[in-house]
Amino acid sequence: MGRRVLVVDDEKLIVKGIRFSLEQDGMEVDCAYDGEEALAMAKEKQYDIVLLDLMLPKLSGMEVCQQIREFSGVPIVMLTAKSDDMDKIMGLEYGADDYITKPFNILEVKARIKAIMRRTNKKEEKADKAAVIEAGGLRLDSEGRRVFVEGREINLTAKEFDVLELLLRNPNKVYSRDKLLALVWGTDYPGDARTVDVHIRRLREKIENSPSDPKYVHTKWGVGYYFKN
Repeated sequence: MGRRVLVVDDEKLIVKGIRFSLEQDGMEVDCAYDGEEALAMAKEKQYDIVLLDLMLPKLSGMEVCQQIREFSGVPIVMLTAKSDDMDKIMGLEYGADDYITKPFNILEVKARIKAIMRRTNKKEEKADKAAVIEAGGLRLDSEGRRVFVEGREINLTAKEFDVLELLLRNPNKVYSRDKLLALVWGTDYPGDARTVDVHIRRLREKIENSPSDPKYVHTKWGVGYYFKN
């Protein structure tokens, strides 16, 4: 069964090109041309990935991304015509998993999608590992990709979940930012270590009672991050 992709951009020629190319690879592609339409479709259907333009009518890409994150952890790749690094980081702040700067090569888009799909497949293949892990009031369900803290469900993005699961499965092991970037985002990811810092900060804001004095995800200054058992 082909993967289902939602492509969101108000430039219809761009959408048409992406759709044609992805369908050639056997993917099922839905298209939306403004933020409200995209949000409605994301609520109605289950997608494997969303390609989301930053500048959209009605609701911006940032707003759509933020609202999708309220009910779904689907991987989101932002499409942005802006080259400034802060715009890219802000995309990640709002829950995006990756970004591609316009103008882009469709082969790059397909490579990013396939990299995300490979990581998703690897998660699905971990049948030999414990499906549920618990530590100090935190409960992670790897099959359902759900996280609970003191019984309350926490809505994480796909990458936030992946980072937490890696750290939780390897308690007290310190991972450098570069190592986390390679393991979670992949060696072909073009971003830098700041991406990890952004996700760790957002993760702490969601799972820690006091993010500045964390109980779970700790910093080893000058080295990296670890989950304290």
